[in-house]
Amino acid sequence: MTPALDAKANEILLRYEQPKAAMLPLLWLVQENQGYVSAEAEAWVGRMLGVARSHVREAVSFYNMFHTKPVGRRELRVCTSLPCLLRGAGELMDRIRETLKIGPGETTPGGEVLLTEVECLCACEIAPMAQLDERYVGPLEGPSVDSIIRDSLTQPGRPESTPEPEPYLSTDGPVLSTHFKDPGGTWLDDYLTDDGYVAARKVLTSMTPQDVIDEVTSANLRGLGGAGFPAGRKWSFVPKETDKPKYLVVNADEGEPGTFKDRYILERDPHALLEGMLIAAFAIGSHKAYVYIRGEYFRSAKRLQRAIDEATGKGWLGQDIQGTGFDLDVVIHRGAGAYICGEETALLTSLEGGKGFPRLKPPFPAISGLFQCPTIVNNVETLACVPFILRNGAEHFARIGTERQGGTRLFCVCGHVVRPGVYEEPVSITLRELIEKAGGVRDGNRLKAVIPGGISAKILAADEIDVAMDFDSLKAAGTMAGSGGVIVMDETTSMVQALDSAARFFADESCGQCSPCREGTGWVHRILRRIIDGQGSLRDLDELLAIAGDMEGNTICVFADAAAWPVQSYITKFRDEFEEYIRSGRSTEQKETAECPA
Repeated sequence: MTPALDAKANEILLRYEQPKAAMLPLLWLVQENQGYVSAEAEAWVGRMLGVARSHVREAVSFYNMFHTKPVGRRELRVCTSLPCLLRGAGELMDRIRETLKIGPGETTPGGEVLLTEVECLCACEIAPMAQLDERYVGPLEGPSVDSIIRDSLTQPGRPESTPEPEPYLSTDGPVLSTHFKDPGGTWLDDYLTDDGYVAARKVLTSMTPQDVIDEVTSANLRGLGGAGFPAGRKWSFVPKETDKPKYLVVNADEGEPGTFKDRYILERDPHALLEGMLIAAFAIGSHKAYVYIRGEYFRSAKRLQRAIDEATGKGWLGQDIQGTGFDLDVVIHRGAGAYICGEETALLTSLEGGKGFPRLKPPFPAISGLFQCPTIVNNVETLACVPFILRNGAEHFARIGTERQGGTRLFCVCGHVVRPGVYEEPVSITLRELIEKAGGVRDGNRLKAVIPGGISAKILAADEIDVAMDFDSLKAAGTMAGSGGVIVMDETTSMVQALDSAARFFADESCGQCSPCREGTGWVHRILRRIIDGQGSLRDLDELLAIAGDMEGNTICVFADAAAWPVQSYITKFRDEFEEYIRSGRSTEQKETAECPA
């Protein structure tokens, strides 16, 4: 370790109230400078943080983006989660493996590139896709596959030939997508010209914190990260009288397969998030905010930091904001590859420098959260709605939505549709209407099934899609709105293979803290692999349902429930297909292809 790294580490430590919270930033600092985290680097991080090396090693081993040995000069991460699998990720990975002559986790003999298979990069709108170093590429089909392979073998810094993709993107929604037109992002001058920070000025100069909470409550804004809890009510739980500092934490650890909305806010309209954060911080009495952003969102983090620097330079963040006496410091904290950190208490544990283990509730974060202080954790999309509410009034926002959920959502539509992309629509839109807006099912095929709220949501069959996309309607339909990730599957889809993909995701991403989840997710995946390999039995289906039942409701967080719900809904609604697969050793679609070759 060099004096320059020591100086940079000390600069990082100043951002945090407790030294150990700088664990992930210091590990990133090491890896960015030497390519991996060596044993000597672990010891150095431990000394800088004042913790034993074993604590550092614990973190390094938990997060999958850290390397503990030398790897390729470049890294090619290929996504093989369900949305990419539906668009040909399996064939893509086979082609890359054959060309590079290496498998996942291996580096080419000349040390040019490390090939990594990842579960989800949350760019499902450009599936099948990959990430070369810090850049997303996709859809990877035809010549573009050869292009990305060539690029991966070049030295870093050489111009890549694959252009930045432009999927369908809503740009005329009334609340969230108005600044999405420019792929280069909307920056402060343009944001201010379009009534940016007007709501923040109004709040800081003419409203009380309770006024703000009441307005957000009246707007029926609900948490858009997945839980759907009323945002204003959540803010009201923060103690008014306390000697402890209060924290605002933004959950930008978007990791649910089928979901990619927050990335567009972070990259194309970051000031909407910052203005929402400023208003929320005022409402709860917080002067320090952290944005926990997923490690794979390199460009998102850089663009958000640019917006923070702009806002600070113009007096919209920092000390004595716009002469009002209110202070707010914003720090970006990068994750390192752990889906579980999307759960709010696991996120806080990670932010404090530990493994991303969820915590028992109560106490809830609003009472005892980050550093055991009152903390509000909100999703990116939720906070980005706040300026609109304070600028236009709660009634306007509430009127756009339904009786119990106001406003619009950014729906992520992917899979077997003609136009995958982000669609801003009122939450009253039906699932059928949303699929039609995405051009309908591709190639004139029939719809088979839809996941309406990210891979955790229970699946809906083709005859169940006349349902509104608000939280309450989807709950009544036996599923959930979740993260707004809509994954469409046509008649060519094998539901056995789709469930196997989901099961692999949950088995890989379980944090391992609770035995029903740790053992249950692994058990489910092993049974499904046995079925896929043609060695399953009909008894396996009841066994899978029994395991899922034992997982549900028996763990600290709802990860086990999320892993159980696909098992329950896929097998219940498509049991005949599972039984046929077991009897024949392959899916109906595979059988038809074999009997009727193209």
